[in-house]
Amino acid sequence: MFIETEGTPNPATLKFLPGRAVMGSGTADFAAPEAAQRSPIAEALFDLPGVARVFLGSDFITVTKSDEIGWQALKPQVLGVVVDHFISGRPVIEGEAEGPASEDVLPEDEEIVAQIKELLDTRVRPAVAGDGGDIVFRGYRDGIVKLHMQGSCSGCPSSRATLKHGIENMLRHYVPEVVAVEQVEI
Repeated sequence: MFIETEGTPNPATLKFLPGRAVMGSGTADFAAPEAAQRSPIAEALFDLPGVARVFLGSDFITVTKSDEIGWQALKPQVLGVVVDHFISGRPVIEGEAEGPASEDVLPEDEEIVAQIKELLDTRVRPAVAGDGGDIVFRGYRDGIVKLHMQGSCSGCPSSRATLKHGIENMLRHYVPEVVAVEQVEI
């Protein structure tokens, strides 16, 4: 099994492409070992010293490391875990998928929110996924769009610039009701 690796804008995160579906549809973000109980591959990755976050995308896995370890030491271990997992045939996620998180949206804003989500899905998500992450809509109130960054985008030094200069400007251009974009944590 050949696994391709790519750097991301976040120097603490690498993107691993196993050449097959990982999640298929949807994503899963594990910010700590305790959160990874439903994912055998995420649990195995967290067992490695220095793994700080695991994100599962449609066809990729991003791993964020702590400052205590370098990629030269950690990358071969991550590759081993990923190969072992896919060879074993175990599922990436066990049990029922988590339901969608609640969104802070007023009923009268549903048309605006539909436009925002369409732009996020067609123009933003593919670019963010290319960098090993995902962006999740969390709400819209009084012209402010609330988004949550996942994967390599979470904690990335350039994520704030991406939100403010890229996503906010695009949304404001296409949806005049949008006045700002804010990053929120779950």
